[in-house]
Amino acid sequence: MMRLLAVTPIDVSDEEVGRRQARYDRLCPPGLSIELRNVGAAAPTALEDAAAITASEEAMVRYFAAVDPAGFDGFLPDCVLDPVIDHADALPLPVYGIGRATAHYLRGLGLTVGAVARTAAIATELDRRLGVYGVPATPTAVMHLSVEDIAKDEIWAAAVEKTMGSLGVQAVINACSAVDVTTTGQSAVLVDPTAVALRMIAMLPEVAA
Repeated sequence: MMRLLAVTPIDVSDEEVGRRQARYDRLCPPGLSIELRNVGAAAPTALEDAAAITASEEAMVRYFAAVDPAGFDGFLPDCVLDPVIDHADALPLPVYGIGRATAHYLRGLGLTVGAVARTAAIATELDRRLGVYGVPATPTAVMHLSVEDIAKDEIWAAAVEKTMGSLGVQAVINACSAVDVTTTGQSAVLVDPTAVALRMIAMLPEVAA
């Protein structure tokens, strides 16, 4: 069994940790286990602007650097923006990026890629990340949703349906790690990045063997 420690990018309630943990439990393939923890009050409560994104990353790096890594095989930032990944060399365990794994997987299939994000700040950071990874992508479309909408499946799905059709790509990344995606009437495939990344990570022990 491969065990990863995941940490939220924002300070969330115990109820939200439970909701996200249940989602990981549903999505984890055989051989992979995720333990999710809240990053705590040192982090912002929402990623509404660039300053909040920076503060979130700093809080997550401090959390992973201070945690006892015993019993875990790696760290998983609970965010499609892959905070912490640039600081992986300074941490005691490997860091796995949800966004990086998903983007390279889709490009490896030869698909044109786009994304939908909750806020303009998240969209800007995701576009920057994809550029760093060398993955060509259409600029991320912004849905202008609140942080509370992350847990509201119907509101999120309606915003995705309204937004993704304008991208003109084959695969659209749903740029939130904590949202269950639903099938849409669009010609593009809506991708759950967390589900994709976990399937890829679960293959690692088999590949290493």
